[in-house]
Amino acid sequence: MANGVEYIGKKSVAWSYLSVFFSVGSGIILLPFILYSMPSDTVAVWNIFQTIYALTMLLDFGFRPSFARNLSYIFSGVKKFSVNGVEESHNEDISYVLLKDTLQAMKIFYRWAALLVLVLLLSVGTWFFVMLMSKYSGDSDDALVAWILLCVINCYNVYTLYYDSLLTGKGYISQLQKITILGQAVYLFVAIILILCGMKLSAIVLSQALSVVVKRVLSYRVFFNVELRGELSRVECNAPYDVLRVIAPNAVKVGLTSFGSYIVNRSAMFLGAIYLSLDVMAQYGVCVQILDIMARCGTMMFVTYSPKIAQWRTQRNMIQIGRVYIYSIYSLIAIYVIGGAIVLLAADPLLDVIHSKTHLLPAGLVTLMLAINLLEQNHGIAAGFIQADNRVPFFIPSLLSGFATVLLLWLMLDIFDMGVLGLILAPGIVQLAYQNWKWPSVVIKEIWGKGNCK
Repeated sequence: MANGVEYIGKKSVAWSYLSVFFSVGSGIILLPFILYSMPSDTVAVWNIFQTIYALTMLLDFGFRPSFARNLSYIFSGVKKFSVNGVEESHNEDISYVLLKDTLQAMKIFYRWAALLVLVLLLSVGTWFFVMLMSKYSGDSDDALVAWILLCVINCYNVYTLYYDSLLTGKGYISQLQKITILGQAVYLFVAIILILCGMKLSAIVLSQALSVVVKRVLSYRVFFNVELRGELSRVECNAPYDVLRVIAPNAVKVGLTSFGSYIVNRSAMFLGAIYLSLDVMAQYGVCVQILDIMARCGTMMFVTYSPKIAQWRTQRNMIQIGRVYIYSIYSLIAIYVIGGAIVLLAADPLLDVIHSKTHLLPAGLVTLMLAINLLEQNHGIAAGFIQADNRVPFFIPSLLSGFATVLLLWLMLDIFDMGVLGLILAPGIVQLAYQNWKWPSVVIKEIWGKGNCK
């Protein structure tokens, strides 16, 4: 097994974009089946299910990216972790004791995380589902089956979530993206077959479940190859709880940051379901799904190079970090300009062609959503470059932004009755007040500050 983080070059970037484009393509292929065969309130419930799925991913409390980053440190030759910052290292000899401790720490943590997800879904989640069904006019039996499946697959997904960290931390980006493509193919094929057989929400959730299982099995086989298993068998697991104690402070900060970001970007879906009709929420939800696809495409350059960025942080290589930062921002802007134009010009005509029961919001509102989301992803990339240095200075601003967003959403929906415009404006106004400009300015100063790139 080669030491160090795997080489990440043009092929890795190409596979990353191919993975995103395949995911986008499968979504584009599947979306007409959903919009044609399902009424608007079913589409709205599907979008809410997607939002709940995203919420459960936050219950790893930031440990997934923290584990991935620290694995990159291990494969870069780091022999011990620090609570803040990272020790400088130019020796890529792997500490298999530290690696085995980290692997055991990951298993311990995610067992408890999966149990927490199960408890929350069966209690608070089921209460919200019952409330949602009081407004639902579709097939309630199918929705109930879908909810049960959603609870099961969410727990399994969280229990095995560290597999993503393993491949990312080692730099197996091409392999990870190939696995993602295969998983998406399973999802697309099974979902279409089941929808054509007359299933609705349960078809989508069941196909997602099969996709997750396929991806997890393949991820395990890629990372735990014969050589690695042999190296790990020769060492003892000494102190996994010490690893958790060192990683936990910044991981929790990352988790709180993600939670704040989730509130900013997703609380509108829950509050909107209370104040607005499911038909309007279906339109809003489809727009959010499109923006999620664009965000994945726009941030893929940064995501692909994230293991190398962590390694360059250990080497204090600001020249390479600055180069990738520029490429990442250019890629983000290009995707949003080109993708936004395509959405504004072609989306509704294509929905008419397939006789969709759900359309997008008016063009002006979609344009506003594009601009707000572009600023959100821009400062998110900047935060990722800061986080690669094992620092999380943005967790308190993120939490405050989340709470401010909920308050502003309530004012705009309940007091001022602004409808869907309030859903869009509230997070945009809050983020523009601080986070949209703060973290990009910090990264620019760090990279191109006096003497950093000499």
